[in-house]
Amino acid sequence: MKIDWAALGSVFGVSLVVTVALVGLFTLGIAGLSRQPEPAAQGGGASGGSTALVRTGAYLCFALCAAAVAYGIYLIVA
Repeated sequence: MKIDWAALGSVFGVSLVVTVALVGLFTLGIAGLSRQPEPAAQGGGASGGSTALVRTGAYLCFALCAAAVAYGIYLIVA
């Protein structure tokens, strides 16, 4: 039995990079959803737009995570 160590190392490297990227995306999504709007009493009148933008970015991060997982399942099944 001969093991192709180069291919094994390549698979390990790619899976490590993809795992770190997916965890990072998911973390950005969680951080975006946990952001609370500033109270209006402190003069944060323009924070509604930035909060909506951050929330949209969080949903985009979750959508990218779901797409990557769906693609991985597609690769396994196909």
